[in-house]
Amino acid sequence: FKDRGMTVAVSRAAGRGAEAVICASTGNTAASAAAYAARAGLRGAVIVPEGKIAIGKLAQALMHGARVVALRGNFDQALEIVRELANRHPIELVNSVNPHRIEGQKTAAFEVVDELGQAPDALAIPVGNAGNITAWWRGFSERGTSPLLYGFQAEGAAPLVAGHPIANPETVASAIRIGKPARWEEAMGAMAASRGRIAAVSDEQILDAYRFLASREGVFCEPASAASVAGLLRHGLAVAADQRRPESVVCVLTGHGLKDPDTALGKAPAVIGCDPDLAEVEQVVFD
Repeated sequence: FKDRGMTVAVSRAAGRGAEAVICASTGNTAASAAAYAARAGLRGAVIVPEGKIAIGKLAQALMHGARVVALRGNFDQALEIVRELANRHPIELVNSVNPHRIEGQKTAAFEVVDELGQAPDALAIPVGNAGNITAWWRGFSERGTSPLLYGFQAEGAAPLVAGHPIANPETVASAIRIGKPARWEEAMGAMAASRGRIAAVSDEQILDAYRFLASREGVFCEPASAASVAGLLRHGLAVAADQRRPESVVCVLTGHGLKDPDTALGKAPAVIGCDPDLAEVEQVVFD
């Protein structure tokens, strides 16, 4: 989903004559911004929290030629800094505070409506910086539909659930390790308008859903993506007394598992070593 918004934001920046773009990121925004900046012939800079970014995403940003700065702090501090830098210098900020990001990302709602032939009764989605849930609601609204929105945050990084910023957010789901969402008000407005809910899930529940999707459904997503399914399994589809229980539900998975190979390898069974002997291999395979 980052790419949907980033292609619009970077294209608009290039069209206005910008020479560079900048963003703060937990990983996916950095990878996307670096790729589209390279394609547009712009310089790119990304600020990431040191030691808190999945290796696959870091590799993408570096390979696309962005200047990557590892901040000895968290994402929220990085976002404050890039916002100030964008105010001081002629550089385009392409975080989800950029309105063109939302315009691009809302097309995901259009696609779901087109594929299903109608809007789902409900949509479950991970929530980090809250730009995506904001964009989905805008897209559905522009199509004249209003599915229930269920937003799920990690327990260690759940400011919308707590009702206040989290100073030091922590979760295995690095993509949603955010303590002060930039689109806080819009996200809560979307939840209220859709009559949905925001809730938290534990890291254990996220990892259970992560493994379930890979081993039972053949879908390898990154941990943060699994928060949507984890939330649905943990909390179900709570509705008010005057609401009809949803029958069709879309769970949004926002990132591929290969973006975070360290978590995958750390949670997977060990590789079995074996000599090049038929009998030994046969025994190991069929044990």
